[in-house]
Amino acid sequence: MEPDNSSAVSIVIPTHSEKRWASLSRTIASALNQTLPADEVVVVVDHNPSMAARVKQEFTGVTVLENAYARGASGNRNTGAFHTRTPFIAFLDDDTVASPAWLAEQVVPFEDPAVVGTGGGIIPAWEGPRPTWWPDELLWAVGVSYTGMPTSTSPIRNVWSANMIVRRDAFLAVGGFRTGFGKLGDQNRPEDTELCLRMSAVNNGHWVYVPHATIDHEVPAARSTFGFLIKRCYAEGRGKVQMAAFMPKDQELGTEKDYLRRTLPRAVARNLGQAGTGQGMVHAARAGAVVAAVFAAAFGGGVETVAGIFENNTAASPDTAA
Repeated sequence: MEPDNSSAVSIVIPTHSEKRWASLSRTIASALNQTLPADEVVVVVDHNPSMAARVKQEFTGVTVLENAYARGASGNRNTGAFHTRTPFIAFLDDDTVASPAWLAEQVVPFEDPAVVGTGGGIIPAWEGPRPTWWPDELLWAVGVSYTGMPTSTSPIRNVWSANMIVRRDAFLAVGGFRTGFGKLGDQNRPEDTELCLRMSAVNNGHWVYVPHATIDHEVPAARSTFGFLIKRCYAEGRGKVQMAAFMPKDQELGTEKDYLRRTLPRAVARNLGQAGTGQGMVHAARAGAVVAAVFAAAFGGGVETVAGIFENNTAASPDTAA
């Protein structure tokens, strides 16, 4: 698809800390070197004025903004998206590197007017060796494509904001990302999934996954540990319960249920079946990791459910203060 007024795309890159300066530099370079040139590349800095000034000074060819909303990734992305004027808005995280044809390949499905957004494949760029015990089915925990996702261009319920393009009018119709709900510090909430569900409700639209439109996503050594996996799954469990509270009562988390009922049991069975091979300990560890991840997510979901009940009961109680 050749760039023109009807297919122009802007790229929004949220960032927050100079600790990720080297990563941000690589992300910006990849955004500026697309075979389909972006109409505008917007870098949004999350409540860090000194970093915003440095970005303005050191990078040419980009627009630099400061988060106009509460601290967090959702407000950061919205600031950049609402600034743009193109029919399509792409999002990249500041620790990713887009392949040169990423933008050109990922806008193709928008030829169908029913498509409200697209996502592409995310490849892990491990800082060190990938842990041998980490099964492919749990790669989502480090923000990359995992076993169970489509392997060819296909409709999908949701994509990740690290590699996402939205149709501007549908994005604006739902008010963008839900501010106050999303990634902030160590808190992980599925703001991208929640956005996808709301956008799909606009004129019965749908999302498309384009696995060959790839980006590389850095995975620091600190995120390659069993402890990180368990914390991430626990946070995901809490986040999905929170997200469910925003959804209509008749809209179930079908994708999550299918993943739990089919994908993960198959992973456990496959690895246990290979536990008697030459790499038996590796496969046994992978099966154990899947089981531990499920329990961590379930525990997180339970904690959030109890917390929600407590908050609702507290809010409903009469004020007994004198």
